Amino acid sequence: MNTARRDIIRRILQSKPFVSLHELEDAFPDVSSMTLRRDIEYFEKSGEAIKVRGGARSMKFITTSMEDAFSLRLNSNMTAKERIAMAAVNYIETGRSIFLDSGTTILKMASIMPDERLSILTTGPNIALELVKKNLPIINLVGGMINRDNISISGNQAISFIEGINIDTAFLVPSGFSLDNGFTSGNYSECELKSLICEKARRTIILADASKLDRSLPYTFAKLSQIDMIITSGPLSDEFKQAVKEAGVELVIAD
Repeated sequence: MNTARRDIIRRILQSKPFVSLHELEDAFPDVSSMTLRRDIEYFEKSGEAIKVRGGARSMKFITTSMEDAFSLRLNSNMTAKERIAMAAVNYIETGRSIFLDSGTTILKMASIMPDERLSILTTGPNIALELVKKNLPIINLVGGMINRDNISISGNQAISFIEGINIDTAFLVPSGFSLDNGFTSGNYSECELKSLICEKARRTIILADASKLDRSLPYTFAKLSQIDMIITSGPLSDEFKQAVKEAGVELVIAD
């Protein structure tokens, strides 16, 4: 009976983004609420659903939404991101420990990196999966809470892990940059993590296409004076170039 009931619940989860506990109680009037809650936990353990207040969310629809949104970002400003990624690879040194942020520009960078002996730490599960195609790098994936919007890991567990390691060169991607507010992110947990990375790294390199310049999001993780290099695409305003020069930051324009 368990198998038949769960087969029905599975079909419901595959047909809609959310199924409520009340809906399951109506569908199975002879089954207790506690048993139906255990069914939801079963599908959560199997990776087919996420238990939420009042029911369950189908992973089929969550995954599709994530992939669609990420695909849109991956294909936006594609030429600029490819040029920035190609320029960034030149600043990877064999035998060093490096940090790779999450994001579509970093994903492109990971795909074209040479297969060399590096110790790589990343907060991007998809970045790690791209890197694992290579034979020589040692790849460490930070553990913690995953942000479904950009497929990145953050949170207290991630902070604790990073506090205990050393980073030579960090490649970070902001969501925005302005002369007033510095490098910004829309997610507080990610901002907190990026800020720690800036503190830990011997050298911090920012990768940002021109669409992210003169744009501010709620949380600042670094000011211009806290980073060492910006790799970006043109065109750039004279005001921006002057501010970068005055801060002693190296500017690489990947055109």
